[in-house]
This record gives sequence, C-alpha cells and structure tokens, in this order.
Amino acid sequence: MPSAANGLQPASAGEPEGRAQEKLALVIPTLCEAENIGGLLHSIRSVLDPVGIPYEILVVDDDSSDGTGDVVLAIAHEDPRVRLLVRKGERGLSGAILYGWHNTDAAILGVMDADLQHPPELLPKLISAIQHGKDLAIGSRYTPGGDLGKWNPARKFFSAAAVWVTWPLQRSKLRAKDPMSGFFMVRRSCLEQITFQRAGFKLLLEVLVRGRIRSVEEVPFAFGLRYRGASKANFKVAWDYGLLLARLYSARFGFRRQG
Repeated sequence: MPSAANGLQPASAGEPEGRAQEKLALVIPTLCEAENIGGLLHSIRSVLDPVGIPYEILVVDDDSSDGTGDVVLAIAHEDPRVRLLVRKGERGLSGAILYGWHNTDAAILGVMDADLQHPPELLPKLISAIQHGKDLAIGSRYTPGGDLGKWNPARKFFSAAAVWVTWPLQRSKLRAKDPMSGFFMVRRSCLEQITFQRAGFKLLLEVLVRGRIRSVEEVPFAFGLRYRGASKANFKVAWDYGLLLARLYSARFGFRRQG
C-alpha cells in the first residue's frame, strides 16, 4: 500500500492501461453519517451505472460511533464496488480523502460529502469534463448558475472572504471561482509524487496550487441543506485553513521565518 507520506503514487503496474485510465474512485469521508450514507450510496450508484464508467466508491470512515460502518458494510456485501476504509485515531477531511485515494489504483479521483449537500446528479457532468480532456472538474457554487443555498449572510460573507484570500495563490489562467469546494474530480497523473497536507478540510485549494493542473472546468450546482446529522465546521477547521494558507503563501512567495 502506498504511503501517504511519500505523495500519491501512480496506478498499479499490474492494472491494464486502458482500464486504469477509465476507472473512477469516488471517496466519501464520513464521521457519524449513518442516517445519510445508505440513501446516498443508492443515489450515487443509480446515477453512475448508466454512465458506463468502471467505478468504485470508497467510504472512508473516521471510526464513527453511530453505526455508519455497519450500514456501508451491508451495502458492500451486495455490491463489491462499495468499499469501507476505517481510520482509527484520526480526524480531518483532507486526510480521509488522501487515505482513500492511496487505497485505489483508479486514474480518475473524486470526492463528495456524505451529508447530501452535494447532488449525485452532478457526477456525470464532472466525469464528462474529465473525459473531454480537463485535468480538474469542480462542482462550483460560485460559477454562474451555482448557488450557496440558504446560508445566512454572515456565513456567505466568511465563505466569500475565504475564497478571496486564495486569489493571489492561484495561477492566473487557472483560477477557480470555488477553490473551497469539497465536490470535485481530478486526474491522478496530476497529483503523483506530491505530498499534500493531511490536516484540514480544504484539499482542493492545495490541488489547485500545487498539482500539475493544466485545465479546469467548473460545473455549477446549488449547495443543499444538510438532511440529517451535524456540521463538522468548527474553530479547528478555520485554524487548519489558516495554517494551509500560511504554508501555501510561504511556498508561493518565498516567505521565510527570521531568526
């Protein structure tokens, strides 16, 4: 199994080249999402099956105490394309995504939330963007046609501010309007041998800044309301985001600590 510390590895040499190029691995990080995950997995499979692409769904669970893993295992018993990966003693969305990506040989890597705020119906459009040559396809709330949903004004303001501070970091011809999205797909070849920050919740920003991305397509969607369960947003999420920004600004502009 590839080590996360050494960066994302290429697809397995034992995998036939054509199949490796076509296969999608969709990672769904979970923490106490037993009420949502069963319905979501059913919806995802009903949307992906007509597309005709080989795929697997990797549910990466941070050792939930509410039976999330049991729900996934019951579905995986009937459909081997669904896999459960359990992390013990670890938390963090980015780390969970990377753990899933390290446990697949797929050439197209994707991620979406388990809280039903990301519509599965958008998945074929993201796949189409990748199949038509894009390196990165983003489910975007900020591109024309997208919507933040029923957020209060304060949350919308802080979201917009979090996006605004990424502008100097992004490459001028590849700037994404929604670099904070947790709903995207990327070519594995764009991420190989890059070591990403495992702490935090905003992996897409680091993919945009540090990945070998040559083309981006943003597909609009309306951000939904959480159906059940509680949001994972808290002070630590904001703190980890601040640390990520500091790291990326330092690398981008060559800041150095004195002394």
